[in-house]
Amino acid sequence: MLVVLVLLATVLLRVAIITAVAYLLLPRGAACPHCNIDMLAIRNRFFDLLVPALQRRWCVECGWNGIVRRMQRTPSRTEARRPLIPS
Repeated sequence: MLVVLVLLATVLLRVAIITAVAYLLLPRGAACPHCNIDMLAIRNRFFDLLVPALQRRWCVECGWNGIVRRMQRTPSRTEARRPLIPS
């Protein structure tokens, strides 16, 4: 029984390592990896629910399409400096 648990643990560890490396190899953000132009998002409700950290995108300029990592939106300088309106 111990041998089965050790073999199962090694298989699960191998799957986790391969998944992490594949995720880190994906391009990041909305810029095309080939021509560095903003790409259009391809919406797919099932894919967005299944893997929310990834997004399908398509480049209008060169025609590249693929999966990229979603970037968290950071507030721009004008949004960061916007004063709060007292009520």
